[in-house]
Amino acid sequence: MIDKSRLKSKAGREDGGTVKAGGRRTQVRRSGIHGKGVYAVRPIKTGDIVLEYKGQIITWRKAQQLHPHDPSQPNHTFYFHLDDGHVIDGKNNGNNARWINHSCAPNLEAEQTGRRVFLRALRDIAAGEELFYDYALMIEGRKTAKVKKEHACLCGAPGCRGTMLNCRR
Repeated sequence: MIDKSRLKSKAGREDGGTVKAGGRRTQVRRSGIHGKGVYAVRPIKTGDIVLEYKGQIITWRKAQQLHPHDPSQPNHTFYFHLDDGHVIDGKNNGNNARWINHSCAPNLEAEQTGRRVFLRALRDIAAGEELFYDYALMIEGRKTAKVKKEHACLCGAPGCRGTMLNCRR
């Protein structure tokens, strides 16, 4: 069982990064990294909240009972672990943030405020650029070579650690 990401608790905007004036900021489409991805529709500035990771708030125990979302891909989930031990299940009542892919060189970071998670731009992001955050997945047990391979990273970034797990090379 895996958690979606490690988080840094910081204050976030209460609007979840939704932009009313000026239209949509992001779009889901096919990714060159993995499956679907989320792309900037227009430029995004450093520090902007891009999206809120939404979904049903459930207990960790419930997440384990529901796991996996897709038995053919047992290590793929839309779970985002919260500091209080709860989980946001992006599969249920989720939004486009669930399609943001992992990268070892992310352009977004996750910030938790209460039971809400906001994805903030780490740098200026150009229109058309795919959005990424470092999943830094946490698992129970040892991070063996086999486990790291089961959670292989496909980002191709310089310095890629080769896994989406929260560990050093």
